[in-house]
Amino acid sequence: MSEDQTVICRCEEVTIQEIKETVKQYHCSAREIKLRTRAGMGPCGGRTCRCMIDKIVEQLGGPSVSNEVSLSYRPPVRPVSFGVLGGQ
Repeated sequence: MSEDQTVICRCEEVTIQEIKETVKQYHCSAREIKLRTRAGMGPCGGRTCRCMIDKIVEQLGGPSVSNEVSLSYRPPVRPVSFGVLGGQ
């Protein structure tokens, strides 16, 4: 498997190749990468890939992370009581 096939966002199955192509085509910031590829928008909310995406975009010459409106983290699950799980 080549480096370009490495999956950066496991939740949305976005590879480094997809990120590279998107940065090259649109000269995107990390935030725009997330919006265009859905990287960082899966069930984990970017907890596992957000920093990698930011670093990859910066290394590829895209705009560095700034004070733009960031995408917020989302909890992957909601708390559920045992009563609800047990059907009571």
